[in-house]
Amino acid sequence: MLFKRLSFSLFVLTTGLVASPILCAQSQDAQDVQTMLRKVQTAAQKLNYTGTFVYQQANQMRTSRITHLLDGNVELEKLEILDGKPREYIRRNDEVSCYLPESKTIQVEKHVTQEIFPALLTSNAQSLPESYLIKKAEQSRVAGAECQILSFEPKDMYRYGYRLCMDKSTGLLLRAQTVNAKNEVIEQIAFTQILVGEVDKNRVKPSFQNTAQWHIENLTVQPNINSGWVVKALPAGFKKTREMKRLIPINNAAASSDASQAKPHQVIQMIFSDGLAAISVFIEPDTQGRTEGSLQQGAVTIMGKRQGEYWLTVVGEVPLAAIKQVMNSIEFKPK
Repeated sequence: MLFKRLSFSLFVLTTGLVASPILCAQSQDAQDVQTMLRKVQTAAQKLNYTGTFVYQQANQMRTSRITHLLDGNVELEKLEILDGKPREYIRRNDEVSCYLPESKTIQVEKHVTQEIFPALLTSNAQSLPESYLIKKAEQSRVAGAECQILSFEPKDMYRYGYRLCMDKSTGLLLRAQTVNAKNEVIEQIAFTQILVGEVDKNRVKPSFQNTAQWHIENLTVQPNINSGWVVKALPAGFKKTREMKRLIPINNAAASSDASQAKPHQVIQMIFSDGLAAISVFIEPDTQGRTEGSLQQGAVTIMGKRQGEYWLTVVGEVPLAAIKQVMNSIEFKPK
């Protein structure tokens, strides 16, 4: 924390050892930031709310509706994608079911953490001051609600800056902007309508009826594993939050053109976070026809690379420098 780094030269002796007004102010600012971070984190998990938000990335825009309800110790959440092909996600604590009406499929994943807007802060969010200079900025209005902006200025080139706007009364995150080194907004997600308070429990139920005959795919094979794959040079502040094996189901589109990609196969996924930004590493058997390289869209950077018999993919809401550092330090260490 900021006040721990200050020199004792900021202290003055009056009648005993007394902290200077400068130190007190800076210490209070650091405490205020930690309090606001906790409030943002808790609000997304504990409050009942429903609202519509828009996600903008480069020239793409997507509208979704989220409904969140805390029923005793059970967290219920429904995310409806309102643009493109219809689909919705129903979460019950750490289990998520994705409903795909076009293919009459339900994809089930267990041991999932809440990482979608407005719950963007992860479990290690209290460490964010180590990687960002965080300060209160101006006040604003989002979806008709007064909100306080928190500015996150990165301390290195391995992450972007952020501007988070939290509801002044509840602490709920109403808008999140990602900014580059030129302070240009490269990604934004914001509520256009939000209601906090009483939420009808029926609103977190699936919209689709008669799903008894739908096909069910279980996507998580094994959570909390130690595969032996490691990232030796993580950017400072990033910590591994999860490692798991996923099952990639049959790709019907690929099945018609490439039999080698038509088979279900397991993928190891490692997730790293600094409390706000996230990087995922995917490791799977190599297949023909893939081209090494990188792609960037908005705040998201993707890089693919062949390593022996494996194909490595690194995806993150971070600059290319961070993705390269992670990719070039992935190794397998047998147990």
